[in-house]
Amino acid sequence: METELLNIESVSSKQKAAALRKAGEIIREGGLVAFPTETVYGLGADALNAEAAAKIYAAKGRPSDNPLIVHIHDISQVYEIAEEVPDEAKAVMEKFWPGPLTIILNKKSCVPDGTTGGLHTVAIRMPSHPIARDFIRESGRMIAAPSANTSGRPSPTLASHVYEDMQGRIPLILDGGAVGIGIESTIIDMSTGIPTILRPGYITKDMLEEVLPEVKIDPAVSGRTMKKDIVAKAPGMKYRHYAPKGQLTLVEGDKDKVIAKINELVREKKEEGYKVGVIGTDETLDAYHADILRSIGSRQKPESVAANLYRILREFDDLECDYMYSESFFEQGLGNAIMNRMLKAAGYHLITLQEGLVWIIARLL
Repeated sequence: METELLNIESVSSKQKAAALRKAGEIIREGGLVAFPTETVYGLGADALNAEAAAKIYAAKGRPSDNPLIVHIHDISQVYEIAEEVPDEAKAVMEKFWPGPLTIILNKKSCVPDGTTGGLHTVAIRMPSHPIARDFIRESGRMIAAPSANTSGRPSPTLASHVYEDMQGRIPLILDGGAVGIGIESTIIDMSTGIPTILRPGYITKDMLEEVLPEVKIDPAVSGRTMKKDIVAKAPGMKYRHYAPKGQLTLVEGDKDKVIAKINELVREKKEEGYKVGVIGTDETLDAYHADILRSIGSRQKPESVAANLYRILREFDDLECDYMYSESFFEQGLGNAIMNRMLKAAGYHLITLQEGLVWIIARLL
């Protein structure tokens, strides 16, 4: 199969319309299209077509019990696929949609088990990216879409990342340029009981509590070991994700001790003949000594860290880096989502140097 890469960002309105028509036709015929969202690039198919959903799993090499997210362009579509929509869910939709938030509700029978990983719930999101919304609308379908990468690899934030993973596997990629947020949407389960965050993202617990009386975080989110024996009610809960080809290890603790430990680990691996990289921040990068140095952004601007994470992991792959070491981040606000992705990317390889008073307080703020 030939994979066509169509620029849809800096083209005329006529060219854009033609590209969207082509993408919509592929979807209606049961095919796959990669497209940009405000979070990462998605790999889309007709959400209500079980055979089309199966093609997503095949293209990604994704376990079939890992549910897909249904992307819509209008809130009215929620009522077509959800068995019931609680008032709390309506309040959340009104506040955060369109945007980087996925809501889990009990599904109607029209949603095939192939889309939901065999679950009786459906994950729904309305993206804010204009190209994504136009694409969904043009297709005339609701779009099931995980990230457009092969399973386990860092999610794509550029169309070139998608092409690297999906060349020859899908017919079309819509190139909308670099995405904005850079990590996947927050997922909140509102199908039963207290609303529960199953995957952290840009929309934080504090933000959700502005419209909800109570929000829980699933223990699997904050856990520091791989959860193998759980039912994956949301993407990213069960399997290793976002991983580079080399081994990533996170180091947490006092800043000076972290820098010293990472430099020690780098020196050991270099002496063994490996190519070694370090992920630092704007504030600390000059303190490291490695074959490859990359700043993930500024600690004062966690949005920059989120936006750069997957791109940097893919750069290390391109440079054939064997071992990577990274500073950790405090698990508060958006930092919670960043650490969730980094721990999964590292396969939960984490070195804790100390748990002094300052570090503990900083994590709890």
